[in-house]
Amino acid sequence: MVWRPQVKDQMMQEAKTAAPRRKKNAPAGGKQPAPANNSAAFQHYQSAVQLVQQGKYDKAIAALEKLLPAAPPEIVERCRMYVATCRRQLERNSLAFSTPEERFDYAIAPLNGGDYEAARTQLNAVISENPRADYAYYGLAMLDSIMGQPQECLSNLARAIEMNGKNRLQARSDNDFQNMVDDPRFTELLYPEIP
Repeated sequence: MVWRPQVKDQMMQEAKTAAPRRKKNAPAGGKQPAPANNSAAFQHYQSAVQLVQQGKYDKAIAALEKLLPAAPPEIVERCRMYVATCRRQLERNSLAFSTPEERFDYAIAPLNGGDYEAARTQLNAVISENPRADYAYYGLAMLDSIMGQPQECLSNLARAIEMNGKNRLQARSDNDFQNMVDDPRFTELLYPEIP
């Protein structure tokens, strides 16, 4: 075959016209567009993350584990991390306590850490296990004081004192009741002997 300049020129022209067409199809940054199934995977991932944020850990684990086999490489590790996080949360929520006192001790940690809803949940659980747990009512009274709920504080503290008179003495020096100091009902409750 003999090489002719016309054929060479024609091939060069075709190459030049083809190159711009390829560049237009490629997205900026040289990244290939995500296949349609990746788009669905990312939507599935977003839905699973929303379940985690809503505290629906069982559903989130199921969704993430379903996604993992076909997940795009860039979210596989995130999926695994969320699954581990959800499992830890479920373990935390399903703690088993041998006594109501043990549950009460556990409730004090979130109370001191500022997680008041978790503390309230645990204190209410103590009361449901042992309705005569004066210390749990005392804990709820402290929590109500901290949260600025005076009526609930007085009610829970009155129950605690009724069940165990030592709670009255404890409350007199407890700094957690600082929000209640100016309330005359609180003073009456703590010092009933003063006319």
